Amino acid sequence: MGHKVVVFDISVIRALWETRVRKHKAWQKKEAERLEKSALEKIKEEWNFVAECRRKGIPQAVYCKNGFLDTSVRLLDKIERNALTGQSSRPKDRGKRSSAFVFELSGEHWTELPDSLKEQTHLREWHISDTLIQIIPTYIELFQAMRILHLPRNQISHLPAEIGCLKNLKELNVSFNHLKSIPPELGDCENLDRLDCSGNLELTELPFELSNLKQVTFVDISANKFSSVPICVLRMSNLQWLDISNNNLTDLPQDIDRLEELQSFLLYKNKLTYLPYSMLNLKKLTLLVVSGDHLVELPTALCDSSTPLKFVSLMDNPIDNAQCQDGDEIMESERDRQHFDKEFMKAYIEDLKERESVPSYTTKVSFSLQL
Repeated sequence: MGHKVVVFDISVIRALWETRVRKHKAWQKKEAERLEKSALEKIKEEWNFVAECRRKGIPQAVYCKNGFLDTSVRLLDKIERNALTGQSSRPKDRGKRSSAFVFELSGEHWTELPDSLKEQTHLREWHISDTLIQIIPTYIELFQAMRILHLPRNQISHLPAEIGCLKNLKELNVSFNHLKSIPPELGDCENLDRLDCSGNLELTELPFELSNLKQVTFVDISANKFSSVPICVLRMSNLQWLDISNNNLTDLPQDIDRLEELQSFLLYKNKLTYLPYSMLNLKKLTLLVVSGDHLVELPTALCDSSTPLKFVSLMDNPIDNAQCQDGDEIMESERDRQHFDKEFMKAYIEDLKERESVPSYTTKVSFSLQL
């Protein structure tokens, strides 16, 4: 029985495979063109761009306008350059502290804190100002090394209860925001030394739990709506500076002399009609400002040379018989006016303290804060 031999034409086989290869390449080209025109590719590009922006801490408002994303790499480079320029142009007034432990943020394009901040729990200081940020996240409790929390001139309307977990906090500045209350949990920050809640305009009280803050030496609650000195403040036994000006005080408590360490007391622009005699028991009080009130009575011994007082201002009170001058420039808003008041008073007091010779007797300072 003979063997059958199958003979193939190699050229036919080659032609067959070359045809298949050409068809496959043509299909790949059409698929590439389809993907290029497909919305899925654009969505993927936008998603990667958003992820990169969030990783770098860039707020959505910068790259998203009216719901449309600008995914150009040029925009990302511009944002990064602006961020670097902003950091390099910051004033060099923070001594030799290491930037590795300090977080700084400023600018009205910021409406929320960057997501990357949550991972930097080693930070000891936050300096956030002049932004549109409204909320401080609850993850702030993770920052156990926090010493300084400066949040002035933002749009913050609420402080989380978790702020009470910051046991090492020394300074809290939430001035010129939109706070209407302070969380009682802040009283757990027993190492707090400075508290500034000025310029919120709507604060009417401080929680009693703040009585636990025995280390506080500085309290500023000016430019709010306090009708009396908070009880918790009277229990801050180490308090040296108290500014409760620009409020609605009608009188001072008779036990104001509980503040035995008090050195500077600012009460200007309230509705006080008298000062209690217990003020004479404040043996360390050296500066008293009660200008722009309704005083008709005060202890005569308060201006005696035997008291430790070096600077007293009673300007623009009925007891002074001095009338304020009209015609000053009107500020743009109540918040701006209060801020101007505060900065002016600070500058004035610093000028007094820096004089080469300070008189040993009581000096009545004649100046007006009426705007």
